[in-house]
Amino acid sequence: MHIKEMSGKKVQPIDCRHFINGEYMDFDGQSTFENINPATEEVMGKVAEGGYEEIDSAVKAARTALKGPWSNFTAAKRSQVLRRIGDLILNRKEELAALEAMDTGKPYQMALEVDITRAAYNFHFFADFLTSLGTEAYQQDDQALHYSIRRPVGVVGMINPWNLPLLLLTWKMAPCLAAGNTVVMKPAEWTPMTATVLAEIIQEAGVPDGVVNLVHGFGPNSAGAALTEHADVDAITFTGETKTGTAIMKAAAPTLKKLSYELGGKNPNIIFADSDLDEVIETTLKSSFMNQGEVCLCGSRIYVEREAYDEFLKKFVAKTRQLQVGDPFDSGTKVGAVISKEHYDRVNQYIQIAKEEGGEILVGGYRPKGVQKGYFIEPTILAGLDRDSRCVQEEIFGPVVTVLPFDSEEDVIDQANDTHYGLGTTIWTNDLRRAHRVAHRIEAGIIWVNTWYLRDLRTPFGGLKQSGIGREGGIHSFEFYSELSNITIKL
Repeated sequence: MHIKEMSGKKVQPIDCRHFINGEYMDFDGQSTFENINPATEEVMGKVAEGGYEEIDSAVKAARTALKGPWSNFTAAKRSQVLRRIGDLILNRKEELAALEAMDTGKPYQMALEVDITRAAYNFHFFADFLTSLGTEAYQQDDQALHYSIRRPVGVVGMINPWNLPLLLLTWKMAPCLAAGNTVVMKPAEWTPMTATVLAEIIQEAGVPDGVVNLVHGFGPNSAGAALTEHADVDAITFTGETKTGTAIMKAAAPTLKKLSYELGGKNPNIIFADSDLDEVIETTLKSSFMNQGEVCLCGSRIYVEREAYDEFLKKFVAKTRQLQVGDPFDSGTKVGAVISKEHYDRVNQYIQIAKEEGGEILVGGYRPKGVQKGYFIEPTILAGLDRDSRCVQEEIFGPVVTVLPFDSEEDVIDQANDTHYGLGTTIWTNDLRRAHRVAHRIEAGIIWVNTWYLRDLRTPFGGLKQSGIGREGGIHSFEFYSELSNITIKL
């Protein structure tokens, strides 16, 4: 029932085992849990459930590998290996996209065109970037020469999210390996399949045994906690919700691990009346409902200048009604299932809260008609809510957006910044001075003007306030995944 045929090849779900020191571990004697397809609610297979013992074995393998053949790989050789990983991902893109769609409930076409394509490019980009990387050197008159060298930070723990599993895992993995580190990764328990295949791809590309290790499992009192607490882990990189980030910080504090966080977002989408509304709406459909709204950068708070508010709502609601919700493997599907029953209930609870707070549901708010199985929610637009509403203030992380009018620049800047989050913002205007003026005052790490989700991987990526710690991308990734030492030569 789960078998899908992609480009003449049959793809079916896989059981997910730990990968430690170059070997997939047998299920014998292992605790396991079920992997559920969110679009069908059917069990696809079993997943090994790791804990302190498995994490300790993986960390020991990673620590040993730091001093093995991997330490002698030149920058050029690491670059070749990274490029090979990217190529192998592309060679298996239909298989990986199908597994991603089964795991997450997202449309297969999106997984193919966005998730898998970008995952490969993450490795290709850092393969190239690695070979052009330099460090500082200063001559202090005729007294001394100072120069810096860059070395790996060590064993890196990666705790990855379920919304863009392979894309966001490779966004961390590529620079981490480029810098010469070793890795213990723990994928989200809801989306284990592509991480399991990636371990195989990395080994095939020529990465030595023990450099990359994989332990499946849960967070608190399980594999996640074991990884963050382990004394021999030098750094933790985490993408996920803010509360989990707080727990990781507490667990990592006793050993002073380096931390890199990309956390939650409640991102404003600011639309001025002078913008091209048709262009705005086409992009806003994506920034609202792409990946079922399960993207940390989604523009879930939409602010529209009052003179354009009614026209925007009329067009936006009409376009939203046209979005096809359903089977991820149907070529016409634009919105798939949300990740799990737990998350489905959570998103629906926010829709109920909106009703209780006096909000109006302009479209959506229900399970699609005729759909009996799967965690599907129609794209939902809420209006009439106060700026202090929970649905305006709290991250819903589903296909639900709020729309509010504003009257002036000062008004919308105040509302946009009125949140604990500060990840992304989109500003729509054809007034060049206004674009710069407003962008400079928005409290967010990523600010787009007249676009959304447009990335150059050299640029800093990360959030302010409770949306994260640190930056990734280009040299910013290397600042986290390496340590600098300064050497002084007296002349």
